[in-house]
Amino acid sequence: MSTQKNQNQNQSNSSHPKTAITPTRSQDYAEWYQQVIAAADLAENSPVRGCMVIKPWGYGIWELLQKDLDKRIKDTGHVNAYFPLLIPVSFLEKEAAHVDGFAKECAVVTHHRLEANAEGKLVPAGELEEPYVIRPTSETIIGAMYSKWVQSYRDLPILINQWANVMRWEMRTRLFLRTSEFLWQEGHTAHATQKEAQEETEKMLNVYADFVSEALALEVIKGEKPVWERFPGAVSTYSIEAMMQDRKGLQAGTSHFLGQNFSRASNIQFLSKESQLEFAWTTSWGVTTRLIGALVMVHSDDDGLVLPPRVAPSQIIILPIYRNDEERQTVLAYCEKVEKALRAQSYSGEAIRVFRDDRELRGGEKSWQWIKKGAPVRLEIGPRDVAANQVFMARRDKDHKDKVSLSYEDCVKQVPEIFTEMQSELLNKSKKFMKEHTRVIQDLAEFEKFFTPENLDNPEIHGGFAEAFALDIPEIENFLKPLKLTARCIPLTSSHETGTCIFTGKTGARKMIFAKAY
Repeated sequence: MSTQKNQNQNQSNSSHPKTAITPTRSQDYAEWYQQVIAAADLAENSPVRGCMVIKPWGYGIWELLQKDLDKRIKDTGHVNAYFPLLIPVSFLEKEAAHVDGFAKECAVVTHHRLEANAEGKLVPAGELEEPYVIRPTSETIIGAMYSKWVQSYRDLPILINQWANVMRWEMRTRLFLRTSEFLWQEGHTAHATQKEAQEETEKMLNVYADFVSEALALEVIKGEKPVWERFPGAVSTYSIEAMMQDRKGLQAGTSHFLGQNFSRASNIQFLSKESQLEFAWTTSWGVTTRLIGALVMVHSDDDGLVLPPRVAPSQIIILPIYRNDEERQTVLAYCEKVEKALRAQSYSGEAIRVFRDDRELRGGEKSWQWIKKGAPVRLEIGPRDVAANQVFMARRDKDHKDKVSLSYEDCVKQVPEIFTEMQSELLNKSKKFMKEHTRVIQDLAEFEKFFTPENLDNPEIHGGFAEAFALDIPEIENFLKPLKLTARCIPLTSSHETGTCIFTGKTGARKMIFAKAY
């Protein structure tokens, strides 16, 4: 390791606080989350209330998520299309349960132009005959198009996905987790039979579960939502549920079996093989930029963001270290050689993404910036490393002081294996955390004790995921609201088990997962 590198590291260690992020997770988890996002330069609040600006590093993560998931969606036979942002109010009115579910979140366009008033201020003018709702979700507008496209059973199935933005007017927002405008994909399919639509719903749930496990290294529970948590207008809703480091639940994706509710509202009818006029069976499913919030909350630490290699915009950061122009020339030439060799390597079917940071900043300052941004691997290279034909490597999933010297050849060869190991270890850590903080609850008293606020810091009692038998009826929500709890899902792995409801004492209850949630 070069002298300059030692000096920079000592300077950094002496001037840097014990953690890069303050407050820490244990001090104030909600504020820690906001500070990680700021330190990683992922996003910030915009001048438009409740909306965010996703910055290049954050959008780079979204692009990688999008690319991976888009391929998985297309591999299952779906194609992409695009539908209007504005939806006539009358379209939503056709499906009563749907409009009731979204009415309070809708942003409405009522005028089609602006005019200057006597004071020179722009005011809305040209009132529309029918207002438009800015897309909160697209079942109704897509249904209107499907009703034109579907005439015969030969026109089915329709398997379409769109990548878009949506608007749901939120009063209390938090970057990535809950904003008025967010990005997502929404799949919408139409089928000739109930069986096909049900299979589609479950297939896409499995696609989501595999995606977040393999790409994001997140452990999730697959399950069906209880009746009071269903998507408005759906016959059944399925979700994948993740656990954050504060032991709260987060819905990471949903897949809805819509039955014939929306096809009746939109008049999606077809002639069957038997020449009978029938309504189509439809589904919808989606994930959002909320997944980036999940990444932050599940993997990050008190030094900042921790990114799985699969979704890191730059997987390797090369940090040249030198003291003068002569050393600069030598070090940068060697860094270029290392960069070229690493880019020629592949991981997960793609060329390794490398960024060489040769900005005129102190080595310690640059290193800490990339630690906070969550870059999986940092390579520090100074004159002595060049002379020894080696690199100094640090992994983001290890302590920032934990660095190793590797020969040039070993570095190039081992990086793909290191990425595989990092992905696996992050997923295993997520699995272990969920397992340790999930408890089987036998009765109501134990349930209430598990979620009592003053007990949350007690490792023997604290809240997390509670698994208990409960009836799938709306009245159960009355027991949950005083504790500010939600029923996350009925796990598919235990969906056929029945027992005695801990809330009502009646038999025939199903296992449910309960938690405080975002």
